[in-house]
Amino acid sequence: MTGRIVIDLFSSLDGVVQAPGGPDEDPSGGFTLGGWQAPLFDTTVGEQVMAGMAEMDALLLGRRTYDIFAGYWPHQDERDVEIAHTFNRIPKYVVSRGAPDLSWRGSSQLGPDLAAEVAALRERHACVHVVGSAELARTLVAEGLFDVLNLWVYPVVLGAGKRLFPDDGPALGLELLEPPSSGGTAVLLRYGPGGPVRTGDMAADPRP
Repeated sequence: MTGRIVIDLFSSLDGVVQAPGGPDEDPSGGFTLGGWQAPLFDTTVGEQVMAGMAEMDALLLGRRTYDIFAGYWPHQDERDVEIAHTFNRIPKYVVSRGAPDLSWRGSSQLGPDLAAEVAALRERHACVHVVGSAELARTLVAEGLFDVLNLWVYPVVLGAGKRLFPDDGPALGLELLEPPSSGGTAVLLRYGPGGPVRTGDMAADPRP
């Protein structure tokens, strides 16, 4: 059985996934609303994230997210912070055209053929999580190189910023894997690949 690629993203209502965690996380493009998720803390989201961590055995990250994680998690006390223990223990794979600092234990850089590298990760691991990494996640979704997209949607409209589904992106079909769930603030939408977009005429026949 091949492993799964699971993408975890936090999104605004208008689809912005840029810099939810802090003001300096990703100011590229002049984004000034970094840290927008923090005032909307939801304990259910934390529980859902931790449940996903229990199954992950590798991380797949874009360069910016990797640098942020590598500068933070190795310096946290693993006895008190479960996320630190997990992230420091499992292999980390970085997608980058440059030369990232791979001194974080268990880190390695993938080659330029993303489809081939993802296929190899599926053979090597049971559950690889992509956390944040907006541009990498966009590519994986557009090319169908994922199994589960966990999208936590928050009640905030940001107006500008990086989106998972940009205006110039490809047409995609997605499958809702289970009913949406919410703990009161964010709504978790769990999707899988759904094939090409189909069209029809609701006036002629409203049935699928």
